[in-house]
Amino acid sequence: MNLRRLPSLAVLATLCLAGMLSACHPLPDTIKIGVAQPLSGPLKDLGQDMLDGTKMAVEELNKEGFKIDGKTIKLEVVAADDKADAEAGKQAAKTLIDAGVVAVIGHLNSGVSMAAAPLYAEKMIPQLAISTKPEYTKMGLPTTFRLVASDALQSKAMGSFAAQLPGQHVYAVVDDATPYGKGLAELALGQLKTRNKTVGLTMSLDDKTTEFAKLVAGIKDNKVDVLVTTLADFQTIALADQLLAAGLHNISIVGGDTIKTEGLLKINPEIGNIYATSPIVAAGEFLGGKIFLNNFRTEFKHDPVYAAHYAYDAVHVLMSAIRKSHSVDGKTLVETLKTLDPLAPVTSSMRFGADGEQRYGAVSVYQLTRGNWFLLTRSDVW
Repeated sequence: MNLRRLPSLAVLATLCLAGMLSACHPLPDTIKIGVAQPLSGPLKDLGQDMLDGTKMAVEELNKEGFKIDGKTIKLEVVAADDKADAEAGKQAAKTLIDAGVVAVIGHLNSGVSMAAAPLYAEKMIPQLAISTKPEYTKMGLPTTFRLVASDALQSKAMGSFAAQLPGQHVYAVVDDATPYGKGLAELALGQLKTRNKTVGLTMSLDDKTTEFAKLVAGIKDNKVDVLVTTLADFQTIALADQLLAAGLHNISIVGGDTIKTEGLLKINPEIGNIYATSPIVAAGEFLGGKIFLNNFRTEFKHDPVYAAHYAYDAVHVLMSAIRKSHSVDGKTLVETLKTLDPLAPVTSSMRFGADGEQRYGAVSVYQLTRGNWFLLTRSDVW
């Protein structure tokens, strides 16, 4: 045997194997990326932000010329409006599946993500969600991936931060009755009880109401001075106005990431101190954020309002997985995403565990001061 031929034979075998894999799952001329977000209704600005981040990444990659094995492949965004509703979310999922997407950046709401997840799993389509309810990645499905820390960590941040506010307080815990909001509020309530804090009021509302007469009366009757809530930004603004109209001032509000928005800057500052916990670290807090923000402002003529940079990075992570695996096959992509440690342009690192959880997730606490959100603290353990 000519031993000198062995390396050449090994290379030939590798090339043959790669060829067989490509033959099994040939690369298409166009790769479609699905985006399922609320593009109408009260949360449309957040959903549009995720869509904008995705579009920007795709446009940049297309401009550069996205190539795999020397072949230039066009990327295309296919968007569907889930209306922040579970049934509409399932319909959006079907629309994207029928369109032939290889992965989906969706959804925003945990309840919608969980309702749509089995549909994606059936077709082995990776689902990269910004949703934070812990149960999302515990459904026994291989295709569920989370882009940020879960509520298991955020609830600790919300409850423990509220508990350490100086002075003796009476707390109210109010949720919006969504799977996300109710779950997060219940876990935060548990943190307050563990720390032997006085909880004078708990209430579950819906995620659309702006009439809070019963809640205002309960806060007044129970002398509540710290409100821990998962209400959305527009609801919190309306509640603050109604509390002030009832003569209630100096109430600290500790909310979730649904109030850590540009929209909440419109709130009347006379209500008191306002804090927001969020697993969404602002783009400007990352080293790669400056370039992203400059490009985003040029493209869309405004700042991101929520988590556009996570969607932007998700596209790059997906493309890294496709490049590494030389395939858009769902099973291959799912396996690759769970072993890949790619360099995400803005957040630097976006790594998924075997369960689809984000390994590098952290939760920050921000305070609304002088019309802007300022970072107070951040932790990945709390």
